[in-house]
Amino acid sequence: MALAAPQMKYGENNGPVGGVSPPIPTVTAPSGSLYGGSNLLGGNAKLPDVNAQNAEVKNPQLVNGQGADAHLGLYLNMNGVKKPEPLRGDYGSTDTGPRTFEYEKLNPDLFAPPGTDKGSVPNAMWPLGLSHNRPGYKGKAGWARQQNTAVLPSAKKMAGVDMKLAPNAYRELHWHTAGEWALILKGCARIAAINDENQSFTDDLCEGDVWFFPAGIPHSIQAFDHGVEFLLVFDQGDFDENGTFLVSEMMARTPREVLSKNFQADVEAFKDLPKDELYIFNGTPQPKDIKLQNTTAPGGFLTGNGSYSYHWSQQNAHQVPGGSVKILDPSTFPVASMFSAALVTVAPGAMREMHWHTTSDEWDYFLQGSGRATIFAAPSSGRTFDFTGGDVGYIPQADAHYIENTGTEDLIFLEVLQAPKFSDISVAQWFSLTPKQTIKDHLKLPDSLIDNLPKEKTIFKVGNKNLTALAGGGKAY
Repeated sequence: MALAAPQMKYGENNGPVGGVSPPIPTVTAPSGSLYGGSNLLGGNAKLPDVNAQNAEVKNPQLVNGQGADAHLGLYLNMNGVKKPEPLRGDYGSTDTGPRTFEYEKLNPDLFAPPGTDKGSVPNAMWPLGLSHNRPGYKGKAGWARQQNTAVLPSAKKMAGVDMKLAPNAYRELHWHTAGEWALILKGCARIAAINDENQSFTDDLCEGDVWFFPAGIPHSIQAFDHGVEFLLVFDQGDFDENGTFLVSEMMARTPREVLSKNFQADVEAFKDLPKDELYIFNGTPQPKDIKLQNTTAPGGFLTGNGSYSYHWSQQNAHQVPGGSVKILDPSTFPVASMFSAALVTVAPGAMREMHWHTTSDEWDYFLQGSGRATIFAAPSSGRTFDFTGGDVGYIPQADAHYIENTGTEDLIFLEVLQAPKFSDISVAQWFSLTPKQTIKDHLKLPDSLIDNLPKEKTIFKVGNKNLTALAGGGKAY
């Protein structure tokens, strides 16, 4: 048991590197010097044998499509080899230097980018698996991890938090300076809130349901018997979950004399207040009958257009060739006046069609599967990013993009806009509704392509499940 545990192996280069030849010899006493002498300066030192060392990989193993024309931009499944190489067509070179192969396998379009990538595009991807995971109060109550501009600087308009509450645990009573839109990923929870019109609200939500609390509205969240995990989206890019207004801290920072006067109670009533913030903590099971916790408020109970929740799980998805989608925006969930969202499922081989959004940045969360997107930024930059489950994506307003399913299973992701209506511009529809002569004069496209363009948005484009079919003379669709 006292032996050192072996280091985890993620796949990496080994052997001599940077002038070090591991393993270094074991010594029992100091030897040698920390510094070299002036005899090692250029012009003084002995010239090295430049043929004695090698930075090239012999017989590199390539994956399907890696030798094809770089401008085809085929998806390269790097999982097919032990040691991937940054080669695409006639571009790139092998890599014998410091590496962790798993990063490159997860991000093949950064490691061996399509020949169509150009210029500089701000990073558009952050894996929540790299976010610091903050545990709740002692007792294994839950955790939370976040993405904001501290880790994804381009995400200036929205931030996200992935939070888990253990069975019957609470997210402490609190409020924010930002609006909070939430999607339940797993399990069920009871939410409660009041507003500034003397109205109260309580509801039970499960997987696929949504809530929204406007800035400043105090609320609580409690998991049911099997726990709950949910995604929070805030309308401030620099929002920090650690900066929430907590009821425990408010009470702790207020003089006891003031508490006694405010609540018209003896000061002894406050002797058991928490000494530390609760944040996420274990609670007693709530009654299953929600009516037992529906407090009658002077202004009544929030319902209808004033409701803070929407049972999105009960909405049927719109299904078309290539995938399905359902939309939630203020037309059906009025209280979330600037949150518009689409829950998108893309079939293998298909893609969310090329488009852009006219008035809002796009915040994405990938729930399942794998995909990629090329982001075109004016005037002439483009970069391709890869996404897997648990990743956040961020695409600035008006930047054209698509999202292609690069896996063998369905790709599921959430697309969130800060807009009063979910809308986009379809590139294919734009071309079809523009005079044919104009398109031909600009792009020299053949009549057969233009005549086949749909007048309606298709949302998805179906495709060949073999993403390297073009390399063998096949078709992409």
